[in-house]
Amino acid sequence: MAGCCAVLAAFLFEYDTPRIVLIRSRKVGLMNRAVQLLILAYVIGCYNAYFAEVKMEPRLSPPMKWVFVWEKGYQEMDSVVSSVTTKAKGVTRTNTSDLGFRIWDVADYVIPAQEENSLFIMTNMIVTLNQTQGVCPEIPDKTSVCKSDADCAAGSTGTHSNGVATGRCVQFDETVKTCEVEAWCPVENDTHVPKPAFLKAAENFTLLVKNNIWYPKFNFSKRNILPNITTTYLKSCIYNAVTDPFCPIFRLGKIVEAAGHSFQDMAVEGGIMGIQIRWDCNLDIAASHCLPKYSFRRLDTRDLDHNVSPGYNFRFAKYYSDLTGVEHRTLIKAYGIRFDIIVFGKAGKFDIIPTMINIGSGLALLGVATVLCDIIVLYCMKKRFYYREKKYKYVEDYEQPIISETDR
Repeated sequence: MAGCCAVLAAFLFEYDTPRIVLIRSRKVGLMNRAVQLLILAYVIGCYNAYFAEVKMEPRLSPPMKWVFVWEKGYQEMDSVVSSVTTKAKGVTRTNTSDLGFRIWDVADYVIPAQEENSLFIMTNMIVTLNQTQGVCPEIPDKTSVCKSDADCAAGSTGTHSNGVATGRCVQFDETVKTCEVEAWCPVENDTHVPKPAFLKAAENFTLLVKNNIWYPKFNFSKRNILPNITTTYLKSCIYNAVTDPFCPIFRLGKIVEAAGHSFQDMAVEGGIMGIQIRWDCNLDIAASHCLPKYSFRRLDTRDLDHNVSPGYNFRFAKYYSDLTGVEHRTLIKAYGIRFDIIVFGKAGKFDIIPTMINIGSGLALLGVATVLCDIIVLYCMKKRFYYREKKYKYVEDYEQPIISETDR
């Protein structure tokens, strides 16, 4: 009980205050300065990279590059607000037994005409001509092949069926019978996808991307058609990462190639490509240094070992009526490449508040050097007991009476 009271009294009535002890030791001194130097390098090291960015001579020589350089700790940051419009160009021709000779322009292969931050280019298709509503045999598969009417349930509709079953088993061709359906007839047969792609010439089509950005916190706006780009240049340039890195016109085949894929392979079953535009702007320097950086990647998963339902496709129809008023349609299953334009980035500008916060945090980190050296001196070195004796000194309360030898 007495021991607990002594501990409690020590906790309540004792006060610790730092004591400065100067230790003359090469090991401890060098270690302390080395830790302090590393912390300073971590905190203040921005200025080398910062002055290099504005093409000025750095005033600090150590290669310090973290808090203030990469994280821009001296700046207030803002995220980009963006709008995108696109325009495709290109013409090709085809000559097939089903469609005959035909010219294809933008109005034919861009579906729909406008999308938000995206553009779909049709590269392949399966066409079913002159469909009318009626009854006809279903396409043969494991659920539609039959031998008699008993194999067909009237009124049933499967997930992949083209219509509503009538309950009759009819001849599909000379060797196979299938269940009859009420549907748009003849029903679509998409068993075989055309290869090579129907519009393989789309590889040479071009895409103009117009991107406007705005940083609301700094009221700064810009677009990817830079001020030095003229009308003449815009009509003739094609994006090239080396020779024309700021041309906003892209050749479709080069976009897919830059992502590491083959356009002709992708055009058969379709896919999704991402055009990434990165805006990272340092508004402490001239606005002319705020430039877009383009990169490309394929967004849909392409796993050759698990290639179930690959690519990108959808269906649409064109309706018309004949002279007798009977409604017909042409069904098109369109395969193609959707180009998604993804804009991201951030801008920074010097502000005294984040600068002081980061400098204060960095100076506070200097205390780590003292703590580390104290641990080594007081617990690890051979003279630790000697240093501990010099480090800690116990002083009694001066208000308590001190009994001298003459009073005894």
